[in-house]
Amino acid sequence: MEYLSGKKVCVLGLGLSGKSAVNLLLEKKAHVIAIDDFQDCLSPKEIEDYKERGVTFFIGSDVTFPVNRIDMAVVSPGVSREHSFVKELVARCIPLLGELELGWRELQCPCIAISGTNGKTTVTGWIVKMLRENGYQVTAAGNIGTPVCDVALKSGELSTLVLEVSSFQLESVDSFKPEIALLLNVAEDHLDRHGSIDNYLRIKARLFENQKEDDYAIIQWEILQKFKQMEISLPSKTLTFSDSEESANLYLKGNLIKSRMSGWPDTVLDLNRCNFRGSHNAANLMASLLAGRASGLPLEKMIQTSLEFQSGAHRCEFIAEWNGVKFYNDSKATNVHALLSALHSMPDNEGDRKNIWLIAGGQNKAFDFRTISQDTMRRVKSVYLLGEASAEMRSAWQSFVPCNLVGDMIEAVFKAGRCAVPGDVVLLSPACASFDMFDSYQHRGESYCVAVQQWLNTMKGV
Repeated sequence: MEYLSGKKVCVLGLGLSGKSAVNLLLEKKAHVIAIDDFQDCLSPKEIEDYKERGVTFFIGSDVTFPVNRIDMAVVSPGVSREHSFVKELVARCIPLLGELELGWRELQCPCIAISGTNGKTTVTGWIVKMLRENGYQVTAAGNIGTPVCDVALKSGELSTLVLEVSSFQLESVDSFKPEIALLLNVAEDHLDRHGSIDNYLRIKARLFENQKEDDYAIIQWEILQKFKQMEISLPSKTLTFSDSEESANLYLKGNLIKSRMSGWPDTVLDLNRCNFRGSHNAANLMASLLAGRASGLPLEKMIQTSLEFQSGAHRCEFIAEWNGVKFYNDSKATNVHALLSALHSMPDNEGDRKNIWLIAGGQNKAFDFRTISQDTMRRVKSVYLLGEASAEMRSAWQSFVPCNLVGDMIEAVFKAGRCAVPGDVVLLSPACASFDMFDSYQHRGESYCVAVQQWLNTMKGV
């Protein structure tokens, strides 16, 4: 990327991705202008250190910057395309990149990219494990927590880089081209930013737009049909999976993963041998197996690795059991689709169809909670709602399930715990973002675990 040397490049947004972009640009001898609306985006020491390295700062929502002084801009994924400064950049035809695009241009190894509304982090971790156990030098980056720019300059040491990619990152790609790209699922999410489900789908489709015919697109069968309806074509080799449609290359039939591909047996795996629950995780596994096939991994070794897979923290994570009541943490469920997957995956209670005490709520992302029906809530005994969207959710659901407003996580856990009987499940699956009450979904899940422990201590008389 010698074209960066001596160029005036502004970085808009100084969170994790923005700082990573600044560091890479400095390595490439660009003149960096760092911009953020928030005064506390960096510590005074960080600002001083960057200034010593030649970075110019414009910080604060009331600060104006002469756009005609820059050659290109790098926009952090958290900065909306509706931001006034971004609009001005577009209007002046100034080249605009995301941190993902900037880092990818510096990569020195092939990459596998995973996107989708739900399951990205799980599948990223599973693919990394498969590759490592087959001798690959591999690491994960992207939306999973490590910015691409952090690993780009050292990527020559890797066999493959596995990237978790969000829709926010895909908004600002240009030449980004993963050799293997996976789109796991698409459900209503981030509509407060993307506007409509069709626009969201088109942004997700950008994952594949620069692929060549010898690359691989691994995509949920149902999304592929939707793309065809929208006249979105994929230029690469296509492999499909589905938890219901037998026309897919891999599909779920009962508890069996079945194959329609040459060289693989008709029955690939009995999920009763695995350590995870739910058809959504079966779909995650099928996508991971197809990525392994595209990478040339032997099926037998992938199956052996698959038997060790587990869902990660805050993803339908079993926390504790007391007197026959099980507590699950699904704080990563930040949309309605993820909530539905969690409800379907919870243990049944023989003899009583209703056995779930649901804790939900938080910050709405332009969801219509009325899409949750009486049938999808058929196993829920009662719902405890907290956060900004609690009243809206109660209004949408109270006609078919009891809904109770609570003030905090401890109150929700204690009330659900008191009501639960042996065979019941207390499930945190919010269907909302966490930022109204917590720093992140991880913070929310940790708060739930603390509340569960406090409840258990109370029951034990500790």
